[in-house]
Amino acid sequence: MKRKLLLWAACIASFSLSVSASTNDKIIQEKLAKYNLSVESIKPSPIVGLNTVDTSDGIIYVTDDGKYLLQGPIYDLSGKTVVNISNQPLMKKVDALKDEMIIFKAPKEKYVITVFTDISCGYCKKLHESVEELNDKGITVRYLAYPRRGLEHESAKQMASIWCNALPQSALTKAFKGDGIAMIDECKIDLSKHIKLGKQFKMTGTPAIILPDGQLLSGYAKPDDLLKMLEQK
Repeated sequence: MKRKLLLWAACIASFSLSVSASTNDKIIQEKLAKYNLSVESIKPSPIVGLNTVDTSDGIIYVTDDGKYLLQGPIYDLSGKTVVNISNQPLMKKVDALKDEMIIFKAPKEKYVITVFTDISCGYCKKLHESVEELNDKGITVRYLAYPRRGLEHESAKQMASIWCNALPQSALTKAFKGDGIAMIDECKIDLSKHIKLGKQFKMTGTPAIILPDGQLLSGYAKPDDLLKMLEQK
């Protein structure tokens, strides 16, 4: 009898929590809808009473009652190093685009970074010139496209042709060297998805390097410096 009562109490508690979470989600969705923010998901954050909300404009944090909104990094101080965990929920979206990435895989892979790049960006070219060295250090480099001048610019059309090339790795390397690009009229890869994701990471320019934990590094980083950062994770 006692066991049945305990099970019944557990079921009631579970149901109450479920209803409470559902109510909170509805409040948050209604509140953000007033500001034209499209909500993709709402999950509890590591901070009690604060929810991680995945929106069309990126990750934000909203209190259970929907009264307060926070935007910016949240740092985890529990480990040996301070870790920015704000973008971790976006890593599923990064991995969802893995079939559209141009990947330079390390023979003895230890780490994987994702880079938003633009063939018209000087520092993107400099980073790409380091890809072989990064691979030698065990770092796989995965590229997503981020044409800074918009999808209607010629550079975006060139990048679409690179991503749809039968040999995209070779095509990208040639483009950074200034060689001609074989233009492809029909490309099924939608680079607007890459751009949208980059904006959700709050990118400020290219190259933008995404570390495995979702941390964003803006700009060029030397291979040795990048390896040090990855080793500290």
